[in-house]
Amino acid sequence: MSLDAIGVSATGMNLNQTWLNAISDNLANINDTTSSNSPAFQERFVEATANPGTNGVTTGASLGSSAGQLVYNPADPQADAQGYVKQTTIDMSTQMTDMIMAQRAYQANADAVTSAKDLYTAALQIGGK
Repeated sequence: MSLDAIGVSATGMNLNQTWLNAISDNLANINDTTSSNSPAFQERFVEATANPGTNGVTTGASLGSSAGQLVYNPADPQADAQGYVKQTTIDMSTQMTDMIMAQRAYQANADAVTSAKDLYTAALQIGGK
């Protein structure tokens, strides 16, 4: 029996927590605007890479485009002379779907840690009798 199950699940939990943090950042900035000649908020993404040496995953991050989209909003204090501001292109429904997936994956990894701990405890009890 390998004791890697807890470590592998821990890397999954770390990945999912990082993913949830990125989603939270994206949602918090979804309505941000800038002047039409400034970069828009860049969506946060999380990248997972298999780590065959130690099992589990390595977590990385990347940023989306800062191109944004021009939106007509002359009431915005950052609007240009034509009334346009730049806004991010983050899609809320995609972010909410990703959040549900990240939460469920985090819970699945937490359950795997609990199951592995219970299995190891039972094995130790059997071996001690």
